[in-house]
Amino acid sequence: MSSACDNRYSIVSSEEDGLRLATMPGINGYGNGKIHTRRKCRSRFVKKNGQCNVQFANMSDKPQRYIADIFTTCVDVRWRYMLLIFSMAFLISWLAFGLAFWLIALIHGDLEIPAGDEVPMPCVSQVNGFIAAFLFSIETQTTIGYGFRCVTEECPLAIFLVVFQSIVGCIIDSFMIGAIMAKMARPKKRAQTLLFSHNAVIAMRDGKLSLMWRVGNLRKSHIVEAHVRAQLIKPRITEEGEYIPLDQIDIDVGFDKGYDRIFLVSPITILHEIDEGSPLYGISRQDLEVADFEIVVILEGMVEATAMTTQARSSYLASEILWGQRFEPVLFEEKDNYKVDYSHFHKTYEVPLTPRCSAKDLVESKFLVPSTNSFCYENELAFMSRDEDDEGDDVDSRVLDNPSPNSSRHEFDRLQATLALDQRSFRRESEI
Repeated sequence: MSSACDNRYSIVSSEEDGLRLATMPGINGYGNGKIHTRRKCRSRFVKKNGQCNVQFANMSDKPQRYIADIFTTCVDVRWRYMLLIFSMAFLISWLAFGLAFWLIALIHGDLEIPAGDEVPMPCVSQVNGFIAAFLFSIETQTTIGYGFRCVTEECPLAIFLVVFQSIVGCIIDSFMIGAIMAKMARPKKRAQTLLFSHNAVIAMRDGKLSLMWRVGNLRKSHIVEAHVRAQLIKPRITEEGEYIPLDQIDIDVGFDKGYDRIFLVSPITILHEIDEGSPLYGISRQDLEVADFEIVVILEGMVEATAMTTQARSSYLASEILWGQRFEPVLFEEKDNYKVDYSHFHKTYEVPLTPRCSAKDLVESKFLVPSTNSFCYENELAFMSRDEDDEGDDVDSRVLDNPSPNSSRHEFDRLQATLALDQRSFRRESEI
């Protein structure tokens, strides 16, 4: 089993694989009468948590390139390595300057205690060994100054070294504090509170077959200038016979009409209309069961608190796209506000009248589109929520107004009769 997945992006390993690749349909070539046997074993390009499943190998001069951009390297490394770099930077500087002060004292003869009462003035007072020189280095760079050790006018080299260490200490402080603050304020962590639905769905929307997925924001702080985009990734062979293992095809989510720009206050369903320009134009429900592609969805925007751009990513394999399903409603109107119930965020329900054919066959009038007047599950939940709100009104107001106890139910029945319900569809969707 493992050999079937090995080297699938490098070369055609056998005649069978070559035949399969040679008969691979084009961008809109799904569902053109080909016999599909099984879904190809492939790895996910973008994981559900947004991480890209890519490993780099055989990079020339990698250490030199990473050291040349040391600030970005420090920001990208894990916290345990960052704390190690932080500690080692100060320890090495303290040891280096402590050794320098010890050498100055050694050369000047301050480490030798002369016989007699006359004691010459040392370069650094109270420095009689390496430990004392190391402590003086720490006091100088951290500006502690306990008062016992100090540089004298005897050695200009020691004075210059104190000035130089103070400058180096300021540079290290600025660099390390900046790197730690940049690492803490990274907008990458903001993406942890941006949510994508576990599955995407395909259903009718406004009389057209559409691909839909849901995005949400778990924080009350907004994502400024939020916009979405999507790409379909699948292997492809060009007309010249070149094999492209990860061909990226844009999926239109309303860029021309501005639908890709969203106001992400409550969960929103992103819509891709499957038309002639869609890479899913020729895919039917049967084709989807054996298709080999991945849809990468991206949500970008600026964090309101820091004005830094953040990006949240996820992906859907063909097996994670549910045909003939819709998302359950999560937004409900209450008395004074709107309530978002995230327990329904990932849930879907079946729409039995969804065509099983492709959008291309629908356009060519090969299949009749079912009636769109069937009562929707979302409407049923909305009216049920309204009934619960009406029942929870104040008792005194009901006594004053004296409404009929079944007034809201009468309104529900009236609207239900007005919409010319398809009873079979209503019962099926009400079972959710």
